Amino acid sequence: MLAMTRYYLALLGHSQRYLPAILAYIAVNTVLYTDPKSPLLPQYGISAGSLLVVSCWLTIAMLDVEDPVQRLVTFSHARRWRSVLGGATLAVFGCAVVLILVTVLWSGLRTGGFTIGTFALGASAHALCALFGIAIGLPCSRLLVPRVGWSVLAAIFALAAVLLVKWLPLANPLLRALTSQQPLTGPFVVAVVAAVSALLLSATAVGYLLRRNA
Repeated sequence: MLAMTRYYLALLGHSQRYLPAILAYIAVNTVLYTDPKSPLLPQYGISAGSLLVVSCWLTIAMLDVEDPVQRLVTFSHARRWRSVLGGATLAVFGCAVVLILVTVLWSGLRTGGFTIGTFALGASAHALCALFGIAIGLPCSRLLVPRVGWSVLAAIFALAAVLLVKWLPLANPLLRALTSQQPLTGPFVVAVVAAVSALLLSATAVGYLLRRNA
């Protein structure tokens, strides 16, 4: 799986498809973390939501680099779809971790420092949103959706549901709690369970459909 992770990181790096999403995310951080007197948690809620979209973009962009023939070659080397999907997930999550570190360090420098609790909450919220983004990106990529237009539409609707629909116990309750400075314990626990479950369900479903269609 680590070999597949390195392969997908190299594939994404050579394609340069990461640039639009990462530049947009840096722009969001530039706008957010400017006022040293602003509370950090509401700003973390906004940048975490942005990272969810970026993680979805990176997942789709990375998996869409390969055409069907290249994907078959990749599978023949990996031998299992589990290794392919696991490597892709780790590659995108590794990129997300770098962006999380950039966000929390930048916010700390701009505001004159932060407490360990604030750092942990902010980093954890971003990591959970990255998992949600990967879970959306896997089935919306060319692995299952061959046409770019349909892939974009599917990703937009899924992202809108995860980010905006209040009654879905996914990312929205956690982000609302962060931005409104409400108690975080309940929404955070729900988000942890939902993010891990969503990613496992997404990867399992994609792997099953790929094996069936192979």
